[in-house]
Amino acid sequence: MTPRVETSPRDGQALLERLRVVLVRPSLPANIGAAARAMHTMGLARLVLVDPARFPDADAIALARGATAVLDTARVVPTLAAALAGTQSSIGFSARPRALAGRVQTVRAAAAAAIGDATSAEVALVFGTEMSGLSNNDLAQCTSVATIAANPDYSSLNLAAAVQIVAWEMRVAALGDRVWDAPRFAVATHDDIATLLDHAERTLIALRFLDPRRPRRLLPRLRRLFARAGLEREEVNILRGILSRIDELIERDLVSFELTGVILPRHA
Repeated sequence: MTPRVETSPRDGQALLERLRVVLVRPSLPANIGAAARAMHTMGLARLVLVDPARFPDADAIALARGATAVLDTARVVPTLAAALAGTQSSIGFSARPRALAGRVQTVRAAAAAAIGDATSAEVALVFGTEMSGLSNNDLAQCTSVATIAANPDYSSLNLAAAVQIVAWEMRVAALGDRVWDAPRFAVATHDDIATLLDHAERTLIALRFLDPRRPRRLLPRLRRLFARAGLEREEVNILRGILSRIDELIERDLVSFELTGVILPRHA
């Protein structure tokens, strides 16, 4: 398998811009629109249509949603040869085994190879018709063949779904599988945790939940719990706020009990 090209986000996007998605004789405008949307979500923008049944079309625009820019710049050509003009390599995607296909790559291996080629040249990703896929003649014009691993009893993917999978693999090959990060907050320090434990000890004693004469392992277990939780400073403040409110209620009840002469029972 070709190793992934290490790139910066800017360089990775430049590689994606050298990829063109070629749809050969698509019959449904809705699939053209859905394929455009699939491309746009992964940062691919160049769409070439070979002899489409209908284009432009309202169904294509409706299914593209926010990716109509891909449709606006799409090229329409009469033949696959015209679509491949100017490319160094082209990958034909087929679910059906072909006797003359030669070595067939997985989509992941094909993505790595395509991004490698895109460092210096144009690359075409070629998809066939909705009903029968690419013809043998179409595949013969491609420099390599790839397939998407699927259920062998039902391996035919919707055209736009196939484009989505391939576009995602291309993005991962070019940019890695970077994802968004959750906001990072200040982590509680050792002193923050120590102060929380001291406060918890006082409150638990006041609640008569902890007997200071027989503490057993409660405090060490709490210390281990807090350490394992990886508390943020704001979370420590929340816990201390809860403890402070408990302290207030305990103090209020003690005053009430003193005024009424009731003595608080002690737990064993």
